[in-house]
Amino acid sequence: MNVHTREPSDMPDREEARAALERLRAWAEKVTPEEVADLDPAIARLLPGRQSVNYPDLVRVYDDGFEAGDAYRATMPDLQNGPSSLIRGAKKQLQHVGISNFRLPIRFHTRDDGDLSLETSVTGTVSLEAGKKGINMSRIMRSFYRHAEKTFSFEVMEAALDDYISDLETIDARLQMRFSYPARVKSLRSGLEGYQYYDIAMELVERDGQRRKFMHLDYVYSSTCPCSLELSEHARQARGRLATPHSQRSVARISVESKGDDILWFEDLIDIARSAVPTETQVMVKREDEQAFAELNAANPIFVEDATRLFCEKLHNEPRIGDFRVIASHQESLHSHDAVSVLTEGTTFAADSIDPKLFNTLFHVG
Repeated sequence: MNVHTREPSDMPDREEARAALERLRAWAEKVTPEEVADLDPAIARLLPGRQSVNYPDLVRVYDDGFEAGDAYRATMPDLQNGPSSLIRGAKKQLQHVGISNFRLPIRFHTRDDGDLSLETSVTGTVSLEAGKKGINMSRIMRSFYRHAEKTFSFEVMEAALDDYISDLETIDARLQMRFSYPARVKSLRSGLEGYQYYDIAMELVERDGQRRKFMHLDYVYSSTCPCSLELSEHARQARGRLATPHSQRSVARISVESKGDDILWFEDLIDIARSAVPTETQVMVKREDEQAFAELNAANPIFVEDATRLFCEKLHNEPRIGDFRVIASHQESLHSHDAVSVLTEGTTFAADSIDPKLFNTLFHVG
């Protein structure tokens, strides 16, 4: 038997479709709702004032006494962990899938043997094999909460990472914690003290069975332009004109791999940054401190290229640090654009392409 498909020219037009709809409604008026549902429950939506018999009236009151037992949960659909037939798009492995900015208070141990609790933003991701539909993302949070009451270090992060590698049956996994770390800093001359807040992130990565530890620090400093300083001095000496060099708030994002068994403390990385570029922005300032800061900037004029190389020099000398990257942004007061520089050591942070908005994130809000 030959089956002939309808040619496009044989398709019904709007008037024929309207007539067919009227004929369908006329038939539905003479039969029972069950007969309509038996043909196709969707037909009821085409009939004015009619409801499908397989869609009951639902109770619109929250059932606060209901408890979901094991038997009930077993009946609930779970599309995210469904078979590969449910995958939409290319069946390719995902390098990262998980949660970002999951916040909770975490206790941290300090170099001076103290503890403090800080609001922490957690990012947890795992790899997803090509044949898996998805992951149960709440398991990342649950596994993290099992360790959240402990004083955190890379060792406790490793325990949390172990848990959700096991829970999610994955190979590669990553855990990152971001927080604002307070440290008391003395003024330059007055003896006052205040809290400087440092944006820090701890990161633990497992890939191909290898586990690595990283730390990221945003260090905020003042950069006085060496060229502007010399031109200002020239105006004073050559023409007796008062002139001031331009300087600006600047940010360096220092990312390092922590190597060896000795702990690299947050305070250690901050000290390394401050020893490289001492013109850190100040917290508590009296007149003598402001004058001292002007003198400190004049003694340490710095281009953005200088900054990344100075940080690099100090990082090279630290045996607890492996591969690293320094990104510096001098947010110009002379120009309406920023001056930026990137320096990497080792293969970990080297990249031919960078995030188009990377430098936009190096903006410190006081």
